[in-house]
Amino acid sequence: PADPSPSRFSSAALLLVPALLAGAAVVLRQALQIWGTRTVEYEALPIAMMAVTCAEIDKKFPPLKNDNALRAIRGQPVDRIPVWVMRQAGRYLPEYVEYTKDKEFFSRCQNPEVACTLTLQPFDRYDLDAGIIFSDILVIPQALGLEVKMVKGQGPVFLDPLRTKEQWYYIEKELLRRCGVSGVSVEEQDAKVIEKAPELVDALHYVYEAITLTRTKLNGKAPLFGFCGSPWTLFVYACEAKKTKTYTECSKMIYAQPELVHRILRVMAHICANYLIRQVKAGAQLLQVFDSHANVLPPKQWAEFSLPYLELIAKLVKAECPDIPMVVLPKDAPFALEMLQATTYDMVSIDPTLNLGKSHRMMLEAGKGVQGNMSPTTMYAPKEKLKHLVADYLEEAFGDGSTLPTRYIANLGSGMNPDMDPENLGAFVETIHAFGKK
Repeated sequence: PADPSPSRFSSAALLLVPALLAGAAVVLRQALQIWGTRTVEYEALPIAMMAVTCAEIDKKFPPLKNDNALRAIRGQPVDRIPVWVMRQAGRYLPEYVEYTKDKEFFSRCQNPEVACTLTLQPFDRYDLDAGIIFSDILVIPQALGLEVKMVKGQGPVFLDPLRTKEQWYYIEKELLRRCGVSGVSVEEQDAKVIEKAPELVDALHYVYEAITLTRTKLNGKAPLFGFCGSPWTLFVYACEAKKTKTYTECSKMIYAQPELVHRILRVMAHICANYLIRQVKAGAQLLQVFDSHANVLPPKQWAEFSLPYLELIAKLVKAECPDIPMVVLPKDAPFALEMLQATTYDMVSIDPTLNLGKSHRMMLEAGKGVQGNMSPTTMYAPKEKLKHLVADYLEEAFGDGSTLPTRYIANLGSGMNPDMDPENLGAFVETIHAFGKK
């Protein structure tokens, strides 16, 4: 590629942001009508007085040498299919296990040096086209004052499940108290918390510090993803409090207390958006929103309780950072792809149940791309078999490789598992990069 720098965004383009936001609201309503659900109206969004472009932030960091992932998401030609994988910094790597053996999980996220080291570990082994900051989606509930611990054999456990309006009103009151605000009525608390969201996300300073440090140490090898969990996914974790197969409590709440759930989701969306904006300003070059519990909801309910808040996040972020590329992952919810055509996201990360070629063509028609979606089970094949499976998969989706696809980033449908062979990930990356090269 001739231009290795991140996208240039003209001042004239910034003037289009209000119109783009208005248009996004219209197309989202159309998407919601696909499933016959009521439309959640958005409050008027304040347009930032001075939007920040990626080019301005880039000046603070080493020049980018490999911009294939950025070019792909913008629909520009690439010299190879870009690839990264979720949980590429994780327990499948012996060096990760060794380095973290004496470090509690959330302490790893809260120490910028540790988070940076873990983010960079896979780059010592693989020629990856993107990194993703080592963190966890549950740092947001922690910042809201909810106590969550990572328990071996159980995963995340919330000590006090979020299930009543009294609990949520208390959380809002405590968040305002943290900002020096008191005496606000319950009816107005949520709006005041939303107003204070930019200040409240200061609590996650360690993530921003980790991003700045990591991007500097990456030294232009590849762009760096920032991320967060979706409001719906964060709510499910807080409400269920521990791993579940039935999702009983969150299901009860959406049907019995929908107004309360929407209030919680609206506040969380503003917190998430401001958190992502701060990540961009700290150096994140792409963003991904993980709707890890998208599959809990039927399509109509997903369109009511998740989609509007995903879109609200994207609109808020793009108002402040108009040219930041954004990816959304609706995990195990193939129905979501059609509705996401009409949103502000640039790319959708798809799961293995969807046909890659058909999904890619469908999203291209909407001016968007796809990421994914090789089944993680493929990683258990013998290395030579794995190479054939990956090559065949790409050929079925994109032809013989004489022309490389645009708006496509290769990835697994979900993350790496602890029992996967690191050598197989190397074969996966090499085979994707070899596609189309004779």
